[in-house]
Amino acid sequence: MTVLPDFRTFRPASLAEALTALAGEGARPLAGATDLLPNLRRGLGEPSALVDLTALPELAGVTELDGTLRIGAATTLEDIALHPAVRARFPVLAEAALSVAGPTHRAAATLGGNLCQDTRCIFYNQSDWWRWGNGYCLKAKGDKCHVVVRSDRCYATYHGDVAPALMVLDAKAEIAGPHGRRSLPLALLFAENGGAHLALVPGEIVTAVVVPPADGWRAGYAKVRIRDAIDFPLAGVAVAVKAGDVRVAITGTNSSPLMVPVMAGATVDEVVAAVRKASNVLRTTVVGAKYRRKVLLNETRRLLETLR
Repeated sequence: MTVLPDFRTFRPASLAEALTALAGEGARPLAGATDLLPNLRRGLGEPSALVDLTALPELAGVTELDGTLRIGAATTLEDIALHPAVRARFPVLAEAALSVAGPTHRAAATLGGNLCQDTRCIFYNQSDWWRWGNGYCLKAKGDKCHVVVRSDRCYATYHGDVAPALMVLDAKAEIAGPHGRRSLPLALLFAENGGAHLALVPGEIVTAVVVPPADGWRAGYAKVRIRDAIDFPLAGVAVAVKAGDVRVAITGTNSSPLMVPVMAGATVDEVVAAVRKASNVLRTTVVGAKYRRKVLLNETRRLLETLR
């Protein structure tokens, strides 16, 4: 385990103060730290400052208006999973939040942190001496991707559970930064590049997620992992159905959570074929790519048949 690097800490009392602190070179946001601190202990990152966002009231809690939910980015996954409005109208979100890690992680981990978590790879999430012995990698300090050797980009994969559930609910992310505020569909928060998978400019943070009324959509989430708790998904899929329409989002297979293009009125076999085409399962985990692809397709089929 690598010793933590030296950095300063700030705990601002307002969003404006937080954005000012994050404008400093090398500053990074901090909330539950269930992803950030383990990475720092492995030498994955050397921030100049960590800006604690947990004291900002604007980033906390779930508010409800005319069937729309606004969930602050600093709201814990535990609070989301247990919130009556989430459980009643958006059970897929509660299901996804409850599937993250273990109970003590969910009590600390936040919505924003889970959405913006780093991508992962068996060549990246290792001790510093191990990575040094292998010449590092394209994502950190090196010049090649060990997964796709002749690639000019990183193929580390995204393994968040909450993002695909929110994507099939047509959620939007609210973002604040040095150039003001903006909102965008959650799917556009991500990019298919393991080394630069978030569409945030320096100093920007996700402040909240807005979930519109379900409007007749029914959804579910399924993941496959080695253990029944703690582990990230080897593959995960969220599916929403309404009459003949289907929305599908996948995780654990690509460098970002991905909305799968599905034609209106598609059959189960056609949806599964679309998922197969969109997924890009590579050797980024300890489990083989063929197995991960197979369980992804099986879980997609199972969810579709159950929801329909």
